[in-house]
Amino acid sequence: MTERIMVGVLGNRDSGKTTTWKKLFGGTVRTGTDLRKLFLSETEYVEVFLVSGSPEERETYVGKLIGSKLPRIVLCSIQYRRDATETIDFFDDHGYYTYVQWLNPGYRDKGIEPDSLGLISYLLYKSATVAIRNGKDHPNGRVQDIREIIYGWAWNNRLIRELG
Repeated sequence: MTERIMVGVLGNRDSGKTTTWKKLFGGTVRTGTDLRKLFLSETEYVEVFLVSGSPEERETYVGKLIGSKLPRIVLCSIQYRRDATETIDFFDDHGYYTYVQWLNPGYRDKGIEPDSLGLISYLLYKSATVAIRNGKDHPNGRVQDIREIIYGWAWNNRLIRELG
């Protein structure tokens, strides 16, 4: 079992990555410098680090955004671009188990697109788990999937905390 997990949402610009995080957290969220609480139920939560705007879009190395602390749970937007392999490599090099949802088609995409950059093959080569979700659909389903992945992993790693 790995010590860390990265849950990523991969997609083109305006595919629904930020919408996924907004729905997961129940409101607008931005990349910060500290851990934040992610409620998995009314009383249970885990501490996560969020990279909301993708490192690729920001033209910033993901390691610079996260810092040297290497949080146990990272949520990360990943832009569907060739340089996304740098973000994938960062998490692989630091021992993160990687779960990625590819929004295909994305919210603003015309239709389903082939993996012309080979990023899905690259993720699978790096032992990631990849799910494909329709970014045009309401985000509830994909958010519930993410919540369940995090809950199961956090439960097995004894990271779930309770209020009170």
